[in-house]
Amino acid sequence: MASTKTPKVIVVAGPTAAGKSALALAIAEEFAGVIINADSQQRFADLRVLTARPSPGEEARAPHRLFGDLSADQSGSAAEWASKAADEIRKATEAGKLPILCGGTGLYFRALMEGLSDMPAVPSEFRDKAQAMIASIGNAEFHSRLSERDPAIAARLAPGDTQRMLRAWEVVEATGRPLSAWQQDPPIPPLAAGYFNILVLPPREELYGACDARFQAMVAGGGLAEVKALLERSLDLKVGAGKALGVADLAAHMAGECTLEEAVTLAQTATRQYAKRQMTWFRNQFRADLPLSKKLSASLFPEIFANIRRFLLT
Repeated sequence: MASTKTPKVIVVAGPTAAGKSALALAIAEEFAGVIINADSQQRFADLRVLTARPSPGEEARAPHRLFGDLSADQSGSAAEWASKAADEIRKATEAGKLPILCGGTGLYFRALMEGLSDMPAVPSEFRDKAQAMIASIGNAEFHSRLSERDPAIAARLAPGDTQRMLRAWEVVEATGRPLSAWQQDPPIPPLAAGYFNILVLPPREELYGACDARFQAMVAGGGLAEVKALLERSLDLKVGAGKALGVADLAAHMAGECTLEEAVTLAQTATRQYAKRQMTWFRNQFRADLPLSKKLSASLFPEIFANIRRFLLT
């Protein structure tokens, strides 16, 4: 019989290169936990090095779930991840293990903890027709017609916002219901659980330095070989694993478009910018029960463990 116990979940969140994986592993070893990936890039099986997934040795020290569960040509959604993560949390709880979410994809956390609006899947034929229409009549007239079908959405969109206008049009065409109405439906989380949110936000300059050093280590540790393997499969680098940080830059180097040094510099810059966006999101959109603003080190673990024990006893 499945357990009816409400799961208690530890969340280790924060920007890339903040040290989350090391903390999650320490928690898993201290509390007999299962680490569940909440990083969209670490889901790609083909990019262990370039996405800084836990090493095989680290994975042997504690159970790891939803790492490398997508092939390079797949694009997992937040809703799909949340459903899988909810299943893994239930399984861990029923097995007497502590579920530990670890990652930096804010939309993943929102989809699991708050739920997302139940947006409909729209057949591609509706997008094709909308694209043909906007190409024929132009953005201004398309925006005017959208105002008649979904005035609430049209009022929020500029005529130049092609992609969002197309999405609004295809939804109302396919479902007969405006996108604005779908968005008003209250989201329902896929799982009722209690969360203890640890937010790892080291000082910005230290984080940027860690981003730069880690990418250098990735290149030296097999990142080029991973990109070469993707290129040999003739994959579209605009989808799936091709969108992971560093892939496009290293691919450009392999195509002779830039030197390795230039590719590394570009990738490091993109990684720092990504980390900055993550920091902004977590500061403004994430409720932290235990914010960690110092550089993460093992000396902080006893205090972190004490907070977790108090949460588990409540």
